[in-house]
Amino acid sequence: MQQEVVLAMLAKEPSHGYQLRARLRDALGPLGDAMNAGQIYVTLTRLEKAGLLAVEPGEDGERADRKVYALTAEGQQRVSEWIAETGWPKPDLAEFHLKLIAAAAAGLADPIAIVDTQRRELLRRVREAQRAALGEPPQSDAALLLEGVVLRLQADLRWLEACERSWTRRRSGS
Repeated sequence: MQQEVVLAMLAKEPSHGYQLRARLRDALGPLGDAMNAGQIYVTLTRLEKAGLLAVEPGEDGERADRKVYALTAEGQQRVSEWIAETGWPKPDLAEFHLKLIAAAAAGLADPIAIVDTQRRELLRRVREAQRAALGEPPQSDAALLLEGVVLRLQADLRWLEACERSWTRRRSGS
C-alpha cells in the first residue's frame, strides 16, 4: 500500500483502520478487493513511527483500544507535496519483455508462440476489467481507474502485435 494514498485518505478526516480500509475499498471498487487489511495496519504503524500520523483517543462510547489515526502537520505537508508532484512512472522493461527477447535470442522458444500466449492472457484481463467496469456507476472513481487499466492493457496488446509483425517479417526475409 503506497503510504501517500493512506495519508491522502486520512486528510479528509481522522479514521480507525477499518474505516480507512472501507473508504479505500469504496474508492477503488473492484480494484480494492485484493487489498490486504494487514498491509493497511502495517502502513499506518510505519506512518505513525515516521511522525506523519498521530493516534487520537476514540470518541466516547467507542472501544478504548481502537486507534483513531489523524495526520500530523508533517503528514499534511507530505500529502500536499505528493499531490503537487507531476511524475509519471518511467517506462521500463517488464519481466515478460525480457523473457521474450531472451527466449528468442537463445532459440529456447518460438517468439510468436510466446506472444500468442501472452496475448490470450492480456485479452482475458481486458475482459475481466471491462466486466468490472460495467458493474460500477459510469461516473465513479472506480470506473475511471478501471478504464485506465483497460487502456494500459490495450497498449500492451498493440505492442504484442508489433512484436508478432516483426518476427513474421524476419521469418519471411522481408
